[in-house]
Amino acid sequence: MDAQYITPFIQSIQNVFTTMLQVPVTINAPTIKTDRTASYDVSGIIGMSGDVVGSVVLSFPKVTAQKLVASFCGMDLPADSPDFADAIGELVNMVSGCAKGMFVDKDVSISCPSVVIGADHSINVRSDTPCISIPCSTDHGDLAIEIAIKESASAENANPKSQAA
Repeated sequence: MDAQYITPFIQSIQNVFTTMLQVPVTINAPTIKTDRTASYDVSGIIGMSGDVVGSVVLSFPKVTAQKLVASFCGMDLPADSPDFADAIGELVNMVSGCAKGMFVDKDVSISCPSVVIGADHSINVRSDTPCISIPCSTDHGDLAIEIAIKESASAENANPKSQAA
């Protein structure tokens, strides 16, 4: 996967968490994810379409998610509250939206977020798209951002540089 698709998400998660939650994020070494099981118990998922297609997942241990949501909302919310799921969805929406804005010369749309809560849930990605998992650390706990995106076939055909590569 091209670094131009990863760097915006790294910058975005640091920006969003620092400004909106007042929680700095340390980025750790990325790996290629080979299984479908989510990294943690709570996952916010956004789809991407247009010149770039695929999905982005923010995955948190439940305790970390609850601490981050409390920082974001200014109050504790139990994980079974609809407001908790909305807050997780909004976090992944802000991170993805900010990253989307960094995709220069790309027409990209993001979907409404989905949130899955529960141990050992699976997230399927396109079989032709590698998934990069970037572990992150905060004072509230660890999380992962999982990026499984690629340039769409129509964008590849329209871009002479991608054909030459």
